[in-house]
Amino acid sequence: MSQKILLTAKEVTIILHRLACQLIEKHLDFSETVLIGLQPRGKFLAQRIKQILENEYHLKNIQLGFLDITFFRDDFRRGEKPLEANKTQIDFLVENKKVIFIDDVLYTGRSINAALTAIQSFGRPSEVELLTLIDRRFSRHLPIQPDYRGRQVDAINDEKVRVCWIEKDGEDAVYLLSNNNLKPTT
Repeated sequence: MSQKILLTAKEVTIILHRLACQLIEKHLDFSETVLIGLQPRGKFLAQRIKQILENEYHLKNIQLGFLDITFFRDDFRRGEKPLEANKTQIDFLVENKKVIFIDDVLYTGRSINAALTAIQSFGRPSEVELLTLIDRRFSRHLPIQPDYRGRQVDAINDEKVRVCWIEKDGEDAVYLLSNNNLKPTT
């Protein structure tokens, strides 16, 4: 398996600041807006965005939660190995709030579809938006598009995008992984 770097730590930082600015342009003081990081890897992106909004732009009282969508996925029982659920941590209602889902990679759209179902347990949002660091544009199964995107990537076939976070992986970076050992088709 070979890998190509798509984003360095510096580029990730620049993109995170741009995304934070785009959120401020639309949501101003976040009094009617909540951030929801999708478990497991959207959690790191959501925490970073909140940190930038608070530390760099001095916004206060930003509500941040984490949503586990494991049991809401349409492929929940299709895999060979059992899925491990993460913890949902939302200690506020989303009723009539603007909800921003935050995830690291938008791929088929199925995770976002599951999140739309799962969030209903916490109230009915007035609006839902999507922020993603990486948008894999040629892979969508559902008509779901991000409102805020860090970078669009044209990954095809067996290529995979891997987002690394310093909190979890020891570095901030985004890689495109290619399987060079693909079996020839007959």
